[in-house]
This record gives sequence, C-alpha cells and structure tokens, in this order.
Amino acid sequence: MSNFLPINTILVPQGAEYKAVCRGLSGITGSIPTVVAIPVGMKPLLKYLQQGQFIAPKSRVLIMGLCGSLSDRYTVSDIVLYQDCIYQGKQEECDRTFTAQLHSSISEKVSLVKSLTSDRVIWSAAEKRRLGETLAADVVDMEGFTALKFFNASGVAVAILRVVSDDCQYNIPDLTSAINSDGSLNAFPLAMGMLRQPLAATRLIRGSLTALKVLKQVTNLLFSG
Repeated sequence: MSNFLPINTILVPQGAEYKAVCRGLSGITGSIPTVVAIPVGMKPLLKYLQQGQFIAPKSRVLIMGLCGSLSDRYTVSDIVLYQDCIYQGKQEECDRTFTAQLHSSISEKVSLVKSLTSDRVIWSAAEKRRLGETLAADVVDMEGFTALKFFNASGVAVAILRVVSDDCQYNIPDLTSAINSDGSLNAFPLAMGMLRQPLAATRLIRGSLTALKVLKQVTNLLFSG
C-alpha cells in the first residue's frame, strides 16, 4: 500500500464497474480493501446504505466507478477525483485530507473536479453542456451525493475516484428505463434502448469499455503502491 492511511472499503456500482475494480485488485499482494458492489441510482443506494451498517465510523471509504463529462475539458478515459457533489442546490464535500493524499499518489494522471449527482440518466449532449455551464459542474454520476451525505453524517471519510465513460459532444442512449427500482440493470429495456439509438449505443459501449480498462488500471496503480 502506498504511503497513506489504508482504505477500508471500496464501493463501486454493481456490474461491469465492480468487475473492473476487482480485476484491478486481483494481482495485488498485501492488504486490500473490501470491495462492495452497490446499487445504481440515488434512492436504491440510500436504501442499501441505511439497511447495512457495514462501515465503521472513522474508516475510509473510496467510491469508484464511471461518470459522464459535462465539460469539454474532460473526455473519455480521463481519471477524475471529486472535490464535492451537488444535487438540487445542496452540496456535500469529499474528505479533503483523504482526497489530497489520493491526488498526490496518482497526481500525474488525475484531475480534481466538481460533480453533479443526478437521479436519472443524463443522455443528451446539449443537456450535459447546459448543466455543466449553469451549475459549474465538471462531471455527472448517479450515486455520489447520496453516499457523501450518508457517510459525512456518520463520520466516515469518503473520497470519490471515477473515470469518464461518455463526453458532452454526443448523445448516449436514454437508459433511464433500464434501471430497476432496486438499482439493478434490466437487460431487456437496456437492449431496446441501445437498439433504438444504434450509433449512440456503439459510442457508449466503446467509451465504457475504454473507461473500464482505465478503471482497472488505476485501481491496480493505487494498491500496488
């Protein structure tokens, strides 16, 4: 482990992102954190966190995964470290010390950003750019604010490290209907959403695969110390 306090737990959205982080840790000898697959989306995540007291106070939680860019400055495969998350005018900060330590351990490859958390998929490029400009946010995800609010209230230090999987130049398919109420992905609406917009789907898949590769690499980099 590199020269900062150990990370106790990694939370990462279930599915491909979770698998990428696990692959990144697979060759690591020495102590590695517990990796927990979390549901996608704000409400399912909050419910999940409230049900399980699996994280002790004073511990350090790293949230990892993919995100979308709201700014021309960030493009597919860029690694970003959050300073804070906003949602409907409210803001939650990431742990500054923890974030600074992570930043210095992978500094040549990572940008510090402000994030927006959304309760639905932001699929339109025009909407992404508008949100980026009006809210002064750099990236968007569907879990950050909820996790920060929950852990900040219980004295757990949180940092968020994500990889950009889609930019704000092109639309992606609107996959909101593919996310179940429990935060799992529903294969049929997912496939239908992709088929309805084949070009956007191809772009999203390509961007996601590239970003997942980087997610695996950055996980490995962090813990091979």
